[in-house]
Amino acid sequence: MPPIPTLSRAILLALPLFAAASPAPQGEIRGKVVESINAASYTYVQIDTGAAKVWAAAPQFTVKAGDTVALGDAMPMPNYHSKTLNRTFEVVYFSGRATVNGAAAVAGATAAAPTRSLPGLAVDLSNIARAPGGQTVAEVHSGRAALAGKPVVVRGRVVKFNANIMGRNWLHIRDGSGTEGNNNLTVTSAGQAKVGDLVVVTGRLAVDKDFGSGYRYALLVEEAKLTVE
Repeated sequence: MPPIPTLSRAILLALPLFAAASPAPQGEIRGKVVESINAASYTYVQIDTGAAKVWAAAPQFTVKAGDTVALGDAMPMPNYHSKTLNRTFEVVYFSGRATVNGAAAVAGATAAAPTRSLPGLAVDLSNIARAPGGQTVAEVHSGRAALAGKPVVVRGRVVKFNANIMGRNWLHIRDGSGTEGNNNLTVTSAGQAKVGDLVVVTGRLAVDKDFGSGYRYALLVEEAKLTVE
């Protein structure tokens, strides 16, 4: 996958809208398939979200026009050029997981994961000590109002890592605190890590970070210093 240019304000403002009447979970795109194209190890789908038609892609899977799809943890890649298709998309949302008509997508014969990622439960989250002077993942969630715009320090294990998206690396960390909905923290950093690494992240907490037209993160630790322990 070629390097991804930094997302300009103009491009961000041009990103397609999600359906306002039926909000999707954070980072998810869902709707009816208008068109699908298999290219190399990916399936590209044009999705009618109810508010706009957007292009998304996931490791090759079986889908047809009219199916209802949902692509989770989707990341926007603006001005993306597919060499296989010889086509440049204004923006493509890349995802590592898809559902078709409410069921897990059936992988194509040449499917390959586009990111280094594992489900959170596959990583050992036991005995993770709080970072000195820092917060747990759950505390960042519960204290979001007071911590907004301020630096936070969190130790946790990497459960997902996406490299070089919008000019930065994206990782999800967990430390065993919290429950579903407040047990995961999304971080952007120039640093590198892999799934399973124990890391300490130090960065500014952004609340309701909006990358444009509905693509929003409720919590995001931005431009974090990343230390692998």
